[in-house]
Amino acid sequence: MEIIPAIDIRGGRCVRLFQGDYAQETVYSDSPVDVALKWQSMGAQRLHVVDLDGARDGEMVNFDIISQIAQSAVVPVQLGGGIRDMESVRKLLKAGVDRVVLGTAAVENPEFVREACRNFSESIVVSLDARNGKMAVKGWREETGVAVIDFARQMMDLGVRRFVFTDISRDGTLTEPNFTALYELIQAIKTPVIASGGIARLSHLKILKLLGASAAILGKSIYTGAIDLKQALEL
Repeated sequence: MEIIPAIDIRGGRCVRLFQGDYAQETVYSDSPVDVALKWQSMGAQRLHVVDLDGARDGEMVNFDIISQIAQSAVVPVQLGGGIRDMESVRKLLKAGVDRVVLGTAAVENPEFVREACRNFSESIVVSLDARNGKMAVKGWREETGVAVIDFARQMMDLGVRRFVFTDISRDGTLTEPNFTALYELIQAIKTPVIASGGIARLSHLKILKLLGASAAILGKSIYTGAIDLKQALEL
């Protein structure tokens, strides 16, 4: 199971939100590039970057910083937030981003997902952002009423081969992941699922591996020291 540090960018800074709430923000660094290089130096084999401004506004806002991270890091970078069209996908991949993560666009424009998968299959990931088992969009601020597992199956029919699952109620809380929802999703779709949200200790990583998660994204836990990234990578 891959361990992936998260770098969330808002206003050009590296931050963490509590349950996706933009009003509950903690700033950890003024330089997301420095943070990326720090996690890389500790052994991270991939980085998960989120443009929080982009997710909220519907367009890439922090592209220059994202580009700097992709060009500075020697490990692959996956990026989510504000990607709504093929032009943005091409721009990010050209800038050195390895994978693009589609969220709101996947819900609102399935044909875009089909086209993206047809052109850049392995570089396309869809984010399953769940609140009470239903998909949430637009920076997690709007709920759709669409069941996560049903939506994942629809995406697989369009060519999606990898997902990120986040239970919004657990994100940034340092409680524990929604193991039940993750297990049900993994068993239902039999496709690589990257777990995110609520991971707070090494034992959580062991459980996620047993459940069959292909990777785990670590955010607040490594910024607060709840999890030592080196230890997690060694585990």
